[in-house]
Amino acid sequence: MSDRAKVRPQEVIVRDGKPVAVILDIDEYQEMLERLEDAEDLRMLQEMRSKPLHFRNLDEYLEGLRYV
Repeated sequence: MSDRAKVRPQEVIVRDGKPVAVILDIDEYQEMLERLEDAEDLRMLQEMRSKPLHFRNLDEYLEGLRYV
């Protein structure tokens, strides 16, 4: 069974003739959240890769931990 065959139709809530909300199957909603999180992770990764790398030696790093 394909993913599209499992998707249930959404119910649209209408007020004053305008759609204001959608009722989704909980599995579909959770999948949407996971996809949004994945997209955010990819965006952050691309942002990090666009910046130059900065390295510190081990002593500098350990010194910074002492004050945390």
